Amino acid sequence: MGSRMGGGPVDREQWRQVVEAATRAPSIHNTQPWSFTVAGNRLDVRADPARALPALDRSGRQRIISCGVAVEFALIALRAAGAEVAVELLPEPADPELLASLTLTGSREVAESDRALGAAIASRHTERAPFQPQAVPAEVVDGLQRAVAAFSVWLKPITETDEEVATAFLLSRAEEIEQSEPEYVAELQHWMRTDPAAVDGIPVGAVLEEDPATRPSNWLIRDFVVGSRPGDRSPFHSPEDPDAPPPPVERPAVVLLGTDNDDAMAWLTAGRGLGQVLLRVTVAGLAASPLTQALDWPATRAQLGTRLSLIGHPQMLLRLGYPGGDRSPSTNRRPLADVLTFAE
Repeated sequence: MGSRMGGGPVDREQWRQVVEAATRAPSIHNTQPWSFTVAGNRLDVRADPARALPALDRSGRQRIISCGVAVEFALIALRAAGAEVAVELLPEPADPELLASLTLTGSREVAESDRALGAAIASRHTERAPFQPQAVPAEVVDGLQRAVAAFSVWLKPITETDEEVATAFLLSRAEEIEQSEPEYVAELQHWMRTDPAAVDGIPVGAVLEEDPATRPSNWLIRDFVVGSRPGDRSPFHSPEDPDAPPPPVERPAVVLLGTDNDDAMAWLTAGRGLGQVLLRVTVAGLAASPLTQALDWPATRAQLGTRLSLIGHPQMLLRLGYPGGDRSPSTNRRPLADVLTFAE
């Protein structure tokens, strides 16, 4: 990105590279609900209310988490380029859409870990395909817990049988609720894209052909084409007994990220912690995908907290594992001209 980053004037091309890295952050339905403004040595990150999901994300919690990941990706890109950066979250209470300001304060020595995380931004993408049976090393999970703790975010591995059963049951229950909500289905279909060149939304090529309800896994991924499958599809599978043991099927590692509070600041820091998790698992040769259905709805989100005896608020549930040979394709991003403004 050039030696001037953090050590002198930063040109527009360097800022474009930083923002391009930030936009590689994942967002639910690939809505990309953010915008960026560069003013001198400062980058402002804003939420874009025009890209909200009123049916799925009524509080805006997941939108802010997505923007928090973008903030962290921008910071990592800057640090990997040798910049020392001051981050201020929610800097103007009167302007709730302004989520963060990143200000260059000087230069720094770039550690190898900074370079590795920076390089992982371009290669990371959500993996919905089944993972290999190889277990995720415990030391990787331990490292993730230490990384998110810096943001006052906790990471809980879902490993106990009763916790797995309860969480899998609530995922299935939430998916049933969503599939029965016309507003949710209409919103989901609005964000589906048949054009492979589409710059946002969910490309049909990135959605697995198999019905998630019949997939041999105890962790149900979101069904992106609900309402348009053949009429003879297998019935939706939902465990009738939430205390029944999980079936002997694909068993990826599953971790839950959470915060002590449940406000915009907590959602933003949860997003930053999530950004670290996604890049660190990429560096470790792993991939991740969200299991957010149970967190979409207030009732199942509250039940998850109760069933897992959580002290705090669940913010993100992820499945982790080693990807197989047939990887899910990455999704496109909007042109920088649509999301980046240079202040005069």
